[in-house]
Amino acid sequence: MFGSVLVANRGEIARRVIRTVRGMGLRAIAVHSDADAELPFVAEADDAFALGPAAPAGSYLDISRVLEACRATGAEAVHPGYGFLAENPAFARAVTEAGLVWIGPSPDAMERMGDKINARNLMEAAGVPVAAGTREPVTDVDGALVAAAEVGYPVMVKASAGGGGIGMGVAHDEDGLRKAFDAAARAAARFGGVPSVLIERYIARARHVEVQILGLADGTVVALGERDCSVQRRHQKVVEESPSPGVSAGLRARMLEAAVRAGEAVSYRGTGTVECLVDVERDDFVFLEMNTRLQVEHPVTELVTGVDLVEQQLLVAAGEPVTFTPGADPQGHAIELRVYAEDPKRFFPGPGKIDVWEEPTGAGVRVDSGYTTGNTVTAFYDPLMAKLCVYGADRGEALARARAAVAAFRVEGPKNNLPFCAELLEHPEFVTGDYDTGLVSRMRA
Repeated sequence: MFGSVLVANRGEIARRVIRTVRGMGLRAIAVHSDADAELPFVAEADDAFALGPAAPAGSYLDISRVLEACRATGAEAVHPGYGFLAENPAFARAVTEAGLVWIGPSPDAMERMGDKINARNLMEAAGVPVAAGTREPVTDVDGALVAAAEVGYPVMVKASAGGGGIGMGVAHDEDGLRKAFDAAARAAARFGGVPSVLIERYIARARHVEVQILGLADGTVVALGERDCSVQRRHQKVVEESPSPGVSAGLRARMLEAAVRAGEAVSYRGTGTVECLVDVERDDFVFLEMNTRLQVEHPVTELVTGVDLVEQQLLVAAGEPVTFTPGADPQGHAIELRVYAEDPKRFFPGPGKIDVWEEPTGAGVRVDSGYTTGNTVTAFYDPLMAKLCVYGADRGEALARARAAVAAFRVEGPKNNLPFCAELLEHPEFVTGDYDTGLVSRMRA
């Protein structure tokens, strides 16, 4: 096992990784921008290195600067967290070429799954269900019109590169397709350098369900249950839970099996997530994409399995066996609510100084936070401030604990979405578990 880990990230995920690294008796090294110097993750690390200005391009996204931090601090391994450079194969290669341990999948696996079209074709060949759609990149609107006619309207139009729902749109006719294509092509060019687009059949009533996989050092790939991520605004997740209240036992078994096949197809190592769309009407699913990193919502899986996923990442990267017995069924129910510095009605970012920060406590409550009283949420980064997670013996107990925890969470200063979280937890569709990806849009209609 290596002796030190540099966490190439910030905020709550850096703090969370540092907690496990130090708990394993390893030296934790933080990197930070000038804007983040006073955040908790910096103080909680054993060592810290200032990367540079607040803008990510000059700090968290600067590969040469991060490698300089590794050399200066004597880091032996690098954990990328999520976002920033986490799914950048060039960064992963640079880390290994510098003689350091990369805590993540191989650059080859990242490249193969990073392009949605390539990933879709690879999954289809591996026997993973995919939606009807294009097998080659669509680079002009005329090609998009032909493809959409073949697939049949309505269609989902996606940028072939980039994540988080960026550049994604639905087209119900040719005029809508032209608009959606332009948006997706711009996003694809920005994130992948080429304006290539993927067109797939649109599932009108869908749930967004993902499977957590872990590729072990011996080559085995295991699944650790699923998470329902259907509560979204602008195609970006807000609330996640495990297990999914909308997945039958038979469908769950098929999804977990397919996710393992997906990981095996790219010889996956470490934590990864196979994202799927579940057709509510047909009780079936199709592959959406694969995230080759630790997910924001990983705590809900940790709560129902008792497995520290960051610890397993470190062990796999070191070539060591994991500390749990694969195959055990998850127990109980967990819910995660993302606490953002944003307007709770329109979801626009609302940065500012935090005057009051009081986290809830109690049975089954876990808060992964990146800030505390006196810190400032800036406009330079994602407005996620914390993840409020709860666990219960069943979904009813988890819901009750979530309501109490939201009511007890005090944040004053920046705008925040805690009022939205409270509203959601009382909404009939969410309470019954009978919801889909259109829930938030209906709440704000």
